[in-house]
Amino acid sequence: MKKEDWLSKEIIGAAIEVHRHLGPGLLESAYEECLCKELEIRKIVFERQKSLALVYKGITLDCGYKLDIVVEGKVILELKSVNTIEPIHEAQLLTYLKLAHLKLGVLLNFNVPILKEGIKRIVNNL
Repeated sequence: MKKEDWLSKEIIGAAIEVHRHLGPGLLESAYEECLCKELEIRKIVFERQKSLALVYKGITLDCGYKLDIVVEGKVILELKSVNTIEPIHEAQLLTYLKLAHLKLGVLLNFNVPILKEGIKRIVNNL
């Protein structure tokens, strides 16, 4: 998981940079746009709004799930702009990790005075 740990640090640095420039109070889509730009600047490969299929009883179904950002095919970023990260947000990201067969997700809530208060790492099967 060394690569994921390195990516996590880079992602958090990029998110802090975005939050420092924008502050809290905007829509999630604004933070997503700016975070993607910041990842590009840092030459970090990512996919935005990646479709996530659901396999039910051996049948692949497209249920319309989209992952906000997937970094280098290893880390899922779930962006929020909410008053508080709730347990359901953590459960959502953990489920996405399981469905995508990935180990690490980072939940980023930009609607906080200091971004450090809005960061939560979620791990799958560690």
